[in-house]
Amino acid sequence: QVQLVESGGGLVQAGGSLRLSCAASVSILSINGMNWYRQAPGKQREWVAGITSAGTATYEDSVKGRFTVSRDIAKNTVYLQMDSLKPDDTAVYYCNAWKLRNYWGQGTQVTVSS
Repeated sequence: QVQLVESGGGLVQAGGSLRLSCAASVSILSINGMNWYRQAPGKQREWVAGITSAGTATYEDSVKGRFTVSRDIAKNTVYLQMDSLKPDDTAVYYCNAWKLRNYWGQGTQVTVSS
């Protein structure tokens, strides 16, 4: 079992920044990959960014150059640094982990005002 707890969401003006955190209940090195997804009102959940157990990060095109995934292995925590935020980034952000099956956090709301 893997438990994921997100934090760091909030309300920010366009152009601002937020950092989301996802704390895992197990060593993140034992997890094949950790990802961030988001779901805007009325839309399907979409993948945003991810980081493999080897530390390789990948990004969805619309967030490249603005979002950065990082991790703290000692804290079993993955971060999503979000800069130059846009109103279109408004969504509930979910942390996801794949370890024999998918695990999800509870989600954290990010609201970007124009």
